[in-house]
Amino acid sequence: MPAAGFGLWNTVAVQSHTGPLLDALSAAVGHPVERSSLVSSGADHLPSAFAVTDLAVASIANAAGAARRVAALAGGSPSAPITVDRRLASIWFGVTFDPIGWTSPPVWDSIAGVYPCGDSFVRLHTNAPHHKAAALRALDCEEDRGAVTNAVASWDPLDLEAAVVAEGGVASALRTRHEWVLHPQGAALQSEPLVHHHQHVAERLTDLPVTSRRPLGGVRVLDLTRVLAGPVATRLLAGLGADVLRIDPPAWDEAGVAAEVNLGKRCARLDLRDDQDRAIFEQRLREADVLLHGYRRDALARLGYDEGARRRINPSLVDVSLNAWGHSGPWRDRRGFDSIVQIAAGVAHHGMVAYGLDAPKPLPVQALDHATGYTLASCALHGWADRVEHGEASTWRTSLAAHAELLWPTADGAHLEVGFAPLGDPDLARGQESTSWGPVRRARPPLSIGGVGFAWPNGSADHGTSPPTWRN
Repeated sequence: MPAAGFGLWNTVAVQSHTGPLLDALSAAVGHPVERSSLVSSGADHLPSAFAVTDLAVASIANAAGAARRVAALAGGSPSAPITVDRRLASIWFGVTFDPIGWTSPPVWDSIAGVYPCGDSFVRLHTNAPHHKAAALRALDCEEDRGAVTNAVASWDPLDLEAAVVAEGGVASALRTRHEWVLHPQGAALQSEPLVHHHQHVAERLTDLPVTSRRPLGGVRVLDLTRVLAGPVATRLLAGLGADVLRIDPPAWDEAGVAAEVNLGKRCARLDLRDDQDRAIFEQRLREADVLLHGYRRDALARLGYDEGARRRINPSLVDVSLNAWGHSGPWRDRRGFDSIVQIAAGVAHHGMVAYGLDAPKPLPVQALDHATGYTLASCALHGWADRVEHGEASTWRTSLAAHAELLWPTADGAHLEVGFAPLGDPDLARGQESTSWGPVRRARPPLSIGGVGFAWPNGSADHGTSPPTWRN
């Protein structure tokens, strides 16, 4: 048997942090992965003050273990070998496609980013128009990076953070790890599990239209998520055969990441303040097997769809959600994104110190989003398996901030100066994928599971390009 905290990684020597990370992730969803069946190939590392590639491998392997469990329900092997490629895992934590004849829109808004503020720094997240407007109201300046820089400089960081949040925006002052642990939200996080899980009685399923090769074939996933963790989860579920219907409000846009995360999905729009659209939504919710949502903790409740209402509409639902800051504490209803959590929770400060810089150093990819996404996928897969095996519906919750806590045992500085080549031809699958924006070549999947096929039914689609109906 492998030593505690480590797996038998048959291609390369055990990576120092992959095993313990996989232990933590698989224990959180209640199904430890048998690491003796895993192969971790390659020796790549993303350059970082933390073991980001180890986190990528562990979180993807955890989701693979859950997929293997679902495949076993349709006759697949419960001990089928799982292989995770370290380089491809790192790539799938970033950008996975190469556009052909077109240019992908920028990921960040023109005034988003880190600014000197008083004697420290503040990060503004302004990708959404209403978040940008909130920041500009708080700063009382025009939409110009120079004007924003000058306005931010005169503020106290904590005061500006509070002012932007009070206007309905998203911002965070730079904090050290020590400051975060002492902060009321950081302190609340220390007592939360990585994953909250509750079971409910549901009707036992029969005659499932699934095969071990496409283990989620026929499973309907209703996707109410936004950048970036939730869409990563439903992208994987689509690759395993799920019928994923993504619903966005009429004006919502994620132009900078849609081609990345909408792979394999149908993308529709509904206005949940409109009675007719609410009726359509409730019918889709009634028909869904899995609901995955990533709005703020109280957002659906304010629309009349709190957990009790969702469960009344569909008692058999596998209900999976994430929150930025956790599910207790004073920030539990606060807006947040990966880059903001990194600033608040001490991650960017530690990177700055480790690299000897005079400005915050974030992770090389949005690793909190991606790791959380694969945890969400694991929850959905195990929830579906529980539904099939035991007739149990379930509720699952996790957060970006909880996943940030996983990084700290890996902060040994072992990969500060390693090299990592950009996405290149050897990383890409054969053939082209058609998207709403033009053709692309997509990176090969980062994992394989014996007997399970990864394939997406369509290329990435823009928001609102499908009616709010299932594929089948």
